[in-house]
Amino acid sequence: MHANAGDMNSGSQAPLSEPRMSPDERSQPTGSPPCYLPQPNDSLPHPLDNNMGPVGPWATGRVDWGPLSGLTGTRPVVDKYSIARYSEGDWRARNKEILDTAGDELHRARLIDWNGRQCLESVQSETDKNQEDNTKRLNQREMEIHRWKCELERAIAASSEEILFMEEQRRRLKQAASVLTIPESIAGECIDRRTGRLDSELVRDDVEEELIKELALCSEIRDIFSRTLKDVEKQLLEDKTAKQRMEFDWSDKTVSLQIDSTNMALNNRSTILLFKPGSVRFPDEQSTPEYWEHFTRETLLEGEATRQRSATLRGTLDAILINAARDLRTQADKVELALAKRVACTQEVTNRLERDLKEVLHNLATVEDLMADLRAAIRRMDIPMKKAQTRLDNRLLRPRVENCRDPPHFGLIEEVKSIGEGTAALQAQLNQAMQSQANLIKARGELEKEIMYKRKSLEIDNERTRKIRSFYPSAAALSGYT
Repeated sequence: MHANAGDMNSGSQAPLSEPRMSPDERSQPTGSPPCYLPQPNDSLPHPLDNNMGPVGPWATGRVDWGPLSGLTGTRPVVDKYSIARYSEGDWRARNKEILDTAGDELHRARLIDWNGRQCLESVQSETDKNQEDNTKRLNQREMEIHRWKCELERAIAASSEEILFMEEQRRRLKQAASVLTIPESIAGECIDRRTGRLDSELVRDDVEEELIKELALCSEIRDIFSRTLKDVEKQLLEDKTAKQRMEFDWSDKTVSLQIDSTNMALNNRSTILLFKPGSVRFPDEQSTPEYWEHFTRETLLEGEATRQRSATLRGTLDAILINAARDLRTQADKVELALAKRVACTQEVTNRLERDLKEVLHNLATVEDLMADLRAAIRRMDIPMKKAQTRLDNRLLRPRVENCRDPPHFGLIEEVKSIGEGTAALQAQLNQAMQSQANLIKARGELEKEIMYKRKSLEIDNERTRKIRSFYPSAAALSGYT
């Protein structure tokens, strides 16, 4: 026994990665486990020697001890030579447990080593990629800031030029006299006549807008100096305010461009790199990229809109100062054109309404026929429904196990469902047809009423208003020529 233990101890000292076979292992049959590992017969009970019991001076030291062995409780078997607490099977099981634990720890160590190196490579690669991506983002951001900065410089130059033009136009004001009594009377009379239109025809159309513009133009000529001067001074203030706002934005973008240029030039070998924990935060006053672009775009749009208003005002000043009478004649032509378009449009819609009235009457008759057909079809669906339900009711009377959910039963249920859905669809179509009939009747009344309104409007615009407009003075008379 001691010799075997020495052999087993020498065999257990070999490395796990390169196992060496002992002479006993080589002598074992092929496929059997090593001697220091559990054997197939370890699970079998150990044979006992009937001549000698487990206790006494003749004890052999065998370890077949168990909780009830020899009625000795938990005491091991003891003889006069030695004490034995475990069997060889327990020893081999302990060897296997130790070897398995060591193997698991070696596997876990190799796994941790592999995961650590993979994590190291991943973190380094991700860090390099993030630095490269952020450098590209900074470059893109720098280009965006530079683009908007150039746009602001162009807008500031255009605004400065417009301010100079307005300063010149402020000195150009003169009075023009014209005969306004007749145009004002004609425009007022036309507006008064057109108030006789009925109901929905009493609209603020292009003719009404042009007539009101004509009256406003006559009033504007009377106070051209004071009103125009106020408009010019107000526009100048707006131009200077818009220019100042663009200059502030341009100054901020210049500073931001310098900062982002410095950040983009930084690398891992820069000498000004420091830990700054307070920088990893989002201040409350920070804006979003969307608002940043919206703010700059809004500033440019406001500056451009102000410049356009200024240019429009300068053009209006030129037109007013050149010839107010010609403006009145042009406005009169616009009124005539709008009136002609309105008459033609009203005549066209009247003809269209009359055609639609005929179509509505024809469709009304068609819908009534459809309603009759749908009602008859709904009534015809009762017989198939009764037939299918009767079949189902009869099949429910089958005795005991014969009353099963067979394919015919499912088919009859599906038939009832299909008939019900078809009836519901027909009923829905009937409801829609009834609603359509009511809508057509209502549309017929609306069409008849609108046709009467349109004819009244044609009488006012085509016969009365045009006759009054025929007395409008010529351009020569408006200019003061006889």
